[in-house]
Amino acid sequence: MKAIKYIYWQDDDMWLGYLEEYPDYWTQGKTIEELEENLRDIYRELTGGSIPYVRRVAELEVA
Repeated sequence: MKAIKYIYWQDDDMWLGYLEEYPDYWTQGKTIEELEENLRDIYRELTGGSIPYVRRVAELEVA
């Protein structure tokens, strides 16, 4: 099983978050567990090709 990092916070009665590698694609849930399940769904969609033109974060080494 692969682990990926995500950013999350609570806003009133909802949990919001996004995958660290894909910061443009936010989701939410009424509980932290629901948020995590929604993040898993987004990950599958982003990596499965069903969302076109996916923007990602990468790291570049420079001198």
